[in-house]
Amino acid sequence: MKTMLSLQEIMKRKQFERSEVIAGGQGMHRQVKWVHVVEITNIEKLLNGQELILSTGVSFGGNIEKFRSFVQQLINCQAAGLCIEKGSYIPVIPQEIIDLANAHHFPLIFFHQEVSFVDITQDIHSVLINQQYQMISQLESYSQTLNKKLLTITHELDILTYLQEHLETQIIYENGNQERFFIPDVPIHERKKILCSLKSDPMKERYLKESVQVLDKQHGVIHILSQDRTMSEFDHLLLDRTVTALAQHILRGLYVEEKRRLEESEWLRSWLEGGQGKESIREFLGRNEAIFHKGGVVLLCKKKNQQAPSLDKTYLTLLFRSIFEQQGFSVFFTEMKNTLTVILINRREERGWKERLSEGAAVILNKQKDNKGNFSLRLAVGKYVQPLDQLSRSYQSSWEALQIQEQLLKEEYFSFFEDLHIYRLISFMQKHHDLRDFVMEYLEPVIVYDQKHNGKLLDTLKTYLACNGSKKETASKLYIVRQTLYHRIQKLESLLGEDFMNSEKRLVIEFMVMVYEYLNTTNAYLEGDSKSYTL
Repeated sequence: MKTMLSLQEIMKRKQFERSEVIAGGQGMHRQVKWVHVVEITNIEKLLNGQELILSTGVSFGGNIEKFRSFVQQLINCQAAGLCIEKGSYIPVIPQEIIDLANAHHFPLIFFHQEVSFVDITQDIHSVLINQQYQMISQLESYSQTLNKKLLTITHELDILTYLQEHLETQIIYENGNQERFFIPDVPIHERKKILCSLKSDPMKERYLKESVQVLDKQHGVIHILSQDRTMSEFDHLLLDRTVTALAQHILRGLYVEEKRRLEESEWLRSWLEGGQGKESIREFLGRNEAIFHKGGVVLLCKKKNQQAPSLDKTYLTLLFRSIFEQQGFSVFFTEMKNTLTVILINRREERGWKERLSEGAAVILNKQKDNKGNFSLRLAVGKYVQPLDQLSRSYQSSWEALQIQEQLLKEEYFSFFEDLHIYRLISFMQKHHDLRDFVMEYLEPVIVYDQKHNGKLLDTLKTYLACNGSKKETASKLYIVRQTLYHRIQKLESLLGEDFMNSEKRLVIEFMVMVYEYLNTTNAYLEGDSKSYTL
């Protein structure tokens, strides 16, 4: 299917019967996309390339420098050629212009008699428009048939065979496993010769290449090579439609495979709860081609809050697998407590696993932003464990990291358990000791004062400690004037003692403020001698 005319074809049309190619004959194979009548000298910024220019030379006929500049601009813009009408403005083409055109193989066509530029443009444009219409019709027919075939096609080669029937060229397909398929088939001793020819300069105009991308991962590459013709716009469009169909076919296969993997979730739940031994785990990993590993870790994925849109778990699992496999992990999924649980088995050296996981998590979070550009997911990572029959430890610590993130680090969307240092300490102490009495021993006067007077002393204390005692910074963060802050600090000194900013006492108070927040968000209660205080 052609979408352009060559100059050789145009020269055979009726309006060009009394014309002559006086220069640039070696460029007559050039393709014409459109025809323009031009009578101005500054044309370079107005052309896109492959236009055939018609001119009487009224603006440059008497000036050789303007004439040369005009032709040079057309050459620079990669115009298809220049047609000049013989007349009072240009009775003859100067030799200097002929030499310039010949030097660049730029076709220069001379009309020896007056011609109608309107008839020329109307004739050629009607042919080009008709070709475009036929191309669109054939593309639509091709796409519809291909979409119907997708319902029954079982292998990507069926799609490529359909493409080859339309193009009648050599097609080479490289799938995700680096396997090469030749359509039509080629003897083995000729394949290397064809592959080498793809890199040669003479083949550039007869060669097309496009990758098949699914969820930002390359699943294959299509090469199209013709031995006898230049690749046209129609070839490009057919290839584009085919790549889209091939991506849909691959995506459908990935969905089917992902659903099968999700059916394994019962076994994975047992693994996470410590119910699988080393031999069972080794057998499972062997079936999934992940026998060579360096340890593993559990990652939990949950939507940011209840208002966030529900998760498309099938899409998410495809996205997680695509990204983390590129980072050197084998990926398995299950769902626990309405949370997507991701098991990441490290296939590379243990050193650097954290950086690779962080890089993958950043890509996922950025792809899952809401309409306002905010993150819509929370990700929490547990302990890195080796051997893998200890994966339950990573699972338990990932839940602890997620709980801390949701309760205390609400502005954080990605956390490693091992980085939650002080919060891990609080959590550990709370499991083994009742911390309520410790908190009340240091903070009860402030808590009681705030409840009685609806005050904000505890918030002031927390901010003042975080700012390392800087009154200016504290007032700025609390949005209060300096005098109000001074009054609050005096009240804190009267309740906690004037030495509450001394290093050791300050360290304990700052820790107790964090414990107070931790207990408060987990619905714990502090009990005083005469009344209870809700945390």
